[in-house]
Amino acid sequence: MKLLLVEDDEALAKALLIALRNEGFSVDHVATGNEAIAHGKNNIADIIILDLGLPDIDGLTVLKELRANKIVTPMLILTARDDLSDKITALDGGADDYLSKPFEIKELMARIRALGRRMNSSISSVITAGRVSLDSANHHVEVDAIETPLSRREYTVLKALMENVGRIQTKAALENKLYSWGEEISSNAIEVHISNLRKKMPEGFIKTVRGVGYTIDRSSS
Repeated sequence: MKLLLVEDDEALAKALLIALRNEGFSVDHVATGNEAIAHGKNNIADIIILDLGLPDIDGLTVLKELRANKIVTPMLILTARDDLSDKITALDGGADDYLSKPFEIKELMARIRALGRRMNSSISSVITAGRVSLDSANHHVEVDAIETPLSRREYTVLKALMENVGRIQTKAALENKLYSWGEEISSNAIEVHISNLRKKMPEGFIKTVRGVGYTIDRSSS
């Protein structure tokens, strides 16, 4: 899952980045509201963790701007403000959850997981394409009804492809799912993950569109 962390407190941001990445999340970090709006409009993140007390514009303004632009990415508000009116304003403005500082990392992780489950609540968490089934709620993959263990990044690539059967996923799009800003990426990282996945998937399941990217044919679904 790709997260966007919007937090201007350098020490807190650094601690959160370490904790979130240790939990297996890919995380981008920005420290200002304007950066958050620019990033959020790209619809790259699955969940946005948004601090209200930003140095340039208020986090509530970021929230309202993104919602006004039809950005539906779930947003979890982090703030030192404990006024009930601020919480109500954030939730009424389109926030999906609200966590007051100081907070326990374990609670933050639980709330992120809850948002992830809520994202899939309107549709089945199980995606099936041919002989392959992926359960996004449990990070469980089966081939021919037999559990197939995958690494975190293999799972993320497969999920992106199975959610977009019949549509090409470019190398850049897959890298955005897997890696954070500034994270060193070897030139053939995606090719390596695809190669490893192919060894675990049915023959011909993942197809290369030369010079463009990768796809799973609709005939597999």
